[in-house]
Amino acid sequence: MNKKLKVATCQFAVSGSIKRNSRQISQFLLKAKKEKVDIVHFSECALSGYAVFDFNPFAGYDWDLLKQETKKIMFQAAEHKIWVILGSAHRLTEPNKPHNSLYLISPKGKIVGRYDKRFCTKFDLKYYMPGNRFVNFNVNGVKCSLLICFDLRFPEIYRQLYKQGVNCIFQSFYNARQKGPSVHTQIMRQTMQCRAATNLFWISCANSSGYYSPYPSHFIQPDGVIVKQLRMNRGGMMVNTVDLSKKLYDPMAGFRDMAIAGKLSNCPTPTMYKRSKNTRVL
Repeated sequence: MNKKLKVATCQFAVSGSIKRNSRQISQFLLKAKKEKVDIVHFSECALSGYAVFDFNPFAGYDWDLLKQETKKIMFQAAEHKIWVILGSAHRLTEPNKPHNSLYLISPKGKIVGRYDKRFCTKFDLKYYMPGNRFVNFNVNGVKCSLLICFDLRFPEIYRQLYKQGVNCIFQSFYNARQKGPSVHTQIMRQTMQCRAATNLFWISCANSSGYYSPYPSHFIQPDGVIVKQLRMNRGGMMVNTVDLSKKLYDPMAGFRDMAIAGKLSNCPTPTMYKRSKNTRVL
């Protein structure tokens, strides 16, 4: 257990064509194998496409083809001996709506976990069913967890994962095919930097690059610094390393657990703030 994790974060223009998406994913897996990475991370709905943006939801959707292409990617994961985090729709028994999911595929080509987006936007809820559980796993002594897009708006999620001892988060996004620049350029990376720095997480953020995408995929270390990011609106892959032995700036050290436990001051004793008889309060 070297407590290091070599991560390939990938982005491409996700489309409504399952086969086209699958071909792009396969190309990245081959490239990742050559880079000798441990795990490859793809965006939200990378294989299935995203309802409304990429296809008319979900009437006439080719679930059989989706299953077939998922199995191909599972086979490639085993062939390359690599972990894969794959964004896709997960079919439920009708009349239930599908989940917006991340499949965790092991180097043996097995789906060993499935994270279902816990917080769906009002738009999402028209087409997807939210999930209600975390998916944590260990690779090379690094404890990891999976999240999707809108989950970032709920800091309580990250506090729970911190308390569960998670070191690294793989968060998949689909902020793409927009009309142009939006507030997401100013808030999404910045929010994820905050989640990293306040909870001491390494975070891989994989976004679709379908034009127009307001921010690119990026990789953040536990001090909140973006180590690397891809080009906006261009397909690409970047490789970064999670290294738990690396010492990084953490001004919350010694106080984080105290605050989480409900003590919202680091005053050593209650008497420190006892008012003297000559104190005047305005």
